[in-house]
Amino acid sequence: MLKDITLGQYFPGGTIVHKLDPRTKLILTIIYITALFIADGVFAFFFMFAILVSCLSASRIKPRTALRGIKPVLIILIFMTILHLFFTKGEIVIFEYRSVVMTREGVFTAIFMAARIIMLIVGTFLLTYTTSPIALTDGLEMMLNPLKKIKLPVHELAMMMSLALRFIPTLIEETDKIMSAQKSRGADFETGSILKRVKAIVPIIIPLFISAFRRADELATAMESRCYRGGEGRTRMKTLKASGRDYAALAFGAMVVAVVVLLGRISLWSI
Repeated sequence: MLKDITLGQYFPGGTIVHKLDPRTKLILTIIYITALFIADGVFAFFFMFAILVSCLSASRIKPRTALRGIKPVLIILIFMTILHLFFTKGEIVIFEYRSVVMTREGVFTAIFMAARIIMLIVGTFLLTYTTSPIALTDGLEMMLNPLKKIKLPVHELAMMMSLALRFIPTLIEETDKIMSAQKSRGADFETGSILKRVKAIVPIIIPLFISAFRRADELATAMESRCYRGGEGRTRMKTLKASGRDYAALAFGAMVVAVVVLLGRISLWSI
C-alpha cells in the first residue's frame, strides 16, 4: 500500500508536458480542478475524461502508474460512493428493501462523485510527475512574488512546499523499510483488534520521526555548507521564461473551461 503512494514522485522526460513552464502547469492544474468541479452532466464528464487521457498520453505517463495513486484512498472512495448511492433522495426508485432505498439520482450522483475524485487525484498528481522539485519551487516562488509586498517570506514558503513534496517518496520508502524490519522480528500489523494495530504502529512511528529529523538536520547542514541564504539576492542557473507553447496551453485551458460550461447546459435528465 505504501508503494502505491506516488505523490511527490518525478518522472523525467522530454515530452511537451515536461517542457512546459512550471508556472503554466500550476495555472493549468488550477484550471483543471475548476473545470472538473463545475462539470455537470455526462457530456461534460466525458469531455474532462478525454482531456485527462490526452494529457497522460502526451506526458507518456503510464495509466497504471497514474492509477496507483488512487489505491491509498480506495476504501474512503468506496465508502463515500455507498453513502451517495443509498442516502441521496430522488423521485425515481430503482431498488427498495425496508429502509434501504436506491434512486436514479443517487446512482448518478455516486458515479459522478467517484469519477470526479478519481480524475482529480490523477490530474493533480500529473503536476509532480512532470515537474522537477527545483522547477516547481521556482514556479511557486515567482507566482507568489506579489505577496512579498506584505512581507511574506515567499521563497522560504515555496522551498518548504517543494521539499515536503520531494521527501514524501523518501519517507514512504523509509517507512516500508522499517515495517519490513519489524515484520522480520515478528511484528504483526494486519491482525488483531484496532487497538492492537494502533499499538503495533508505535515501533514504526518513533524510528520514522528520528529518521525524518536526522534527514532534516543533514539537509540543513548541506544547505549551510553551500552558503544558502534564502531568496534575497539569489540567482538561478535557469531563468523561467514563457514560450509560445505555454501561451497556447493556457489558451487551451481557457477553452476547456468554456466547453465544460457549455456542455453542462445539456441536462443529463433530458437524455
